Amino acid sequence: MQYHTVIGVDLGGTNVRAARITGEKIEDSFAMEISARAESEVVLQQVIDCIAKVKNHDVEAIGVGVPGLVEIESGMVYDVVNIPSWKKINLSEILQNEFNVPVAINNDANCFVLGEANFGLAKGYDHVVGITLGTGLGSGLVLNGKLYSGANSGAGEFGMLPYKDFYYEYYCSGQFFQTFYQTTGQQAYQKALQGDQTALKMFEEFGHNLGNALLAVFYALDPQIIVLGGAVSKAFLFFEKAMRQSLKKAVFQKSVNNLRIEVSRQPHIALLGAAALAMDFDRFAEKAVIDENVQDIN
Repeated sequence: MQYHTVIGVDLGGTNVRAARITGEKIEDSFAMEISARAESEVVLQQVIDCIAKVKNHDVEAIGVGVPGLVEIESGMVYDVVNIPSWKKINLSEILQNEFNVPVAINNDANCFVLGEANFGLAKGYDHVVGITLGTGLGSGLVLNGKLYSGANSGAGEFGMLPYKDFYYEYYCSGQFFQTFYQTTGQQAYQKALQGDQTALKMFEEFGHNLGNALLAVFYALDPQIIVLGGAVSKAFLFFEKAMRQSLKKAVFQKSVNNLRIEVSRQPHIALLGAAALAMDFDRFAEKAVIDENVQDIN
């Protein structure tokens, strides 16, 4: 089943955003802070309240991106990042019962790459990798034109691959700046904009590490395009050169030269990706079927 008017939801560690989307147009949106450390029911009600702000009778389905592991067929969510009380929650069933429309759930990095493949810079490509550079390093895959999530929506977790004395995420996300320089990526970025040499060196080192991570992605998947998102990607100007120098170590240099690497330009791409889950419901939530006996609360 394909739907035209849907709601996309992007759940973060400190806030939740929802948007009503028809086709490629965002008709209405709402964002609010969540009490991430509160009990499960409190956070859940805040998510419901956010969705309710943009829902109307035209909405046919809801798609949700969450920072955690997801059983896609059941809609069960596990170990949501920064929401300790959400160890195990059947988010799909709860939202279906609340809003009486089908609900598709997936990992937030998968929603990011799905958004880019359907609405963003990767539209028209069959082999796409989306990488989010924030507090951690998240990855989403579109292979042969289809989202590939793996058994638990965790496929493509390149940040967890061993690297140096730890793993890539430690060196290729905001953790790098905190661990090695006791600062944040945002603070380093602001100093780099002012020409601070220490900050520029930080991003040079970061870029070399990220380039090595992208080499691993390239060797594993040979994508046509990699799209970078997340807060740290805003500093692309300061780490791009070093990143590309690391990529020059590739054995298959001709193929690397054909690889397109871009920074996401659409600020609402995660919402659009979550909406794409709902728009093409049968592909992304095959066994999540709404109970027709549930009464519409609206």
